[in-house]
Amino acid sequence: MTAFKELSKEITMALTSLGFDTPTEVQSKVIPIALEKKDLVVKSQTGSGKTAAYGIPLCELVEWNENKPQALILTPTRELAVQVTEDITNIGRFKRIKATALYGKSPFHMQKAELKQRTHMVVGTPGRVLDHIERGTLALERLAYLVIDEADEMLNMGFIEQVQAIIQALPSDGVTMLFSATFPEDVAKLSRRYMDNPAQIEIQASGLTTATIEHSLIEVREADKLALLQDVLIVENPDSCIIFCRTQENVDKLFRAMAELDYPCDRIHGGLEQEERFEVMNAFRRGQFRYLIATDVAARGIDISNITHVINYDIPLEKESYVHRTGRTGRAGKNGTAITFLAPNDGRRLADIEDYIGFAIPRVKAPSEEAVDRRREDFERKINVGVELKKDRREQLNKQIMKLNFNGGKKKKFRAVDFVGTIAKLEGVTADDIGIITILDHVTDVEILNGKGSLVLELMKNTTVKGKQLKVRRGNK
Repeated sequence: MTAFKELSKEITMALTSLGFDTPTEVQSKVIPIALEKKDLVVKSQTGSGKTAAYGIPLCELVEWNENKPQALILTPTRELAVQVTEDITNIGRFKRIKATALYGKSPFHMQKAELKQRTHMVVGTPGRVLDHIERGTLALERLAYLVIDEADEMLNMGFIEQVQAIIQALPSDGVTMLFSATFPEDVAKLSRRYMDNPAQIEIQASGLTTATIEHSLIEVREADKLALLQDVLIVENPDSCIIFCRTQENVDKLFRAMAELDYPCDRIHGGLEQEERFEVMNAFRRGQFRYLIATDVAARGIDISNITHVINYDIPLEKESYVHRTGRTGRAGKNGTAITFLAPNDGRRLADIEDYIGFAIPRVKAPSEEAVDRRREDFERKINVGVELKKDRREQLNKQIMKLNFNGGKKKKFRAVDFVGTIAKLEGVTADDIGIITILDHVTDVEILNGKGSLVLELMKNTTVKGKQLKVRRGNK
């Protein structure tokens, strides 16, 4: 597959709006096989474009008129579940695909209410998905597609038994797609046991040994790490950088130290409330601060195309984590820099990492005083200028969309077809201009596409739905 031309008009339109011109390697290999509804095992690095590799064919394959979920995507972290849901909503925008995210630490009753709506795809973490299955709130009878994303990370986080329990609960004749950056034996066993003669696709690990990421190692005593970090940041002067620590305590400690030095930074780890984690990630994505201090658990689900540097302030405990951490940079074909601080007692871990990645990480000297002094002025100028907010590739798409909120829902017997029928008859509007419709008990949200929101808002103030005049206002995005 060399272009996205073979796809339906609705999907092609969304991809064009999102700036997807030509498929990445994983997309060109996966999409045609997925569209043929064949089982797939894909070995591919994070950052290779694999969410769209399965998201595009799933958006093509699901039937819009079916109310019950047809696809289930399992992810290891909440951040990734939210991000995949967002990506699928954007890809399926003009086909009106509805995706629902299910994850822990979020009210169960709200997810249950959402699942009562028409839902085409469900994206979730194994624990919460299993919870919904066991309580009977996730309908399984129409599920035809299962995606297991980041399978190796599911294994590392101890989710493999829950994944097996979910597979066993699903209809046995569905299509299964498994994606993993690495292939430990337990992941291979999972594919052999539950998949039907799957097509095997391996994308060469461009994020590992690659020309796009420059790896280096600096030896340092534990007590000197903060001073070294300051020097490295001055000399490297990154636009956007993730600094990894081993524990939540280390993240908090480094965050306080950097905040006191007036660095534009924030932190993310599993101990924070979920809403706070989302806010931090969104602010980092927009470029509101330059340095994100994070634990490994937060590394998954960070898909930001212009992270220039990853610094391993603490060497990771797991050899696989080195790949996942450094894979946050050098994404989408851009160059990246990965710098690791090596403390005196880290030798064994480093040997494991180098053995695993297949090359010795080049050792470099700490920046010299001269180099730091030479670059200090540039660094201070850039840090004081503030950060230029980044354009989100979704902005273009969302600019043309307005959500309208009507004060009538299920209790007044309104259905999606009532809103589509009414709005599509308005002067200058067609059914193609209507996006996702969400009907709750007392209110209905309707997305209006193609920049026609203001027009529909004005016209609907004097138009009845099923003979009833409803209040209509602009809703939140």
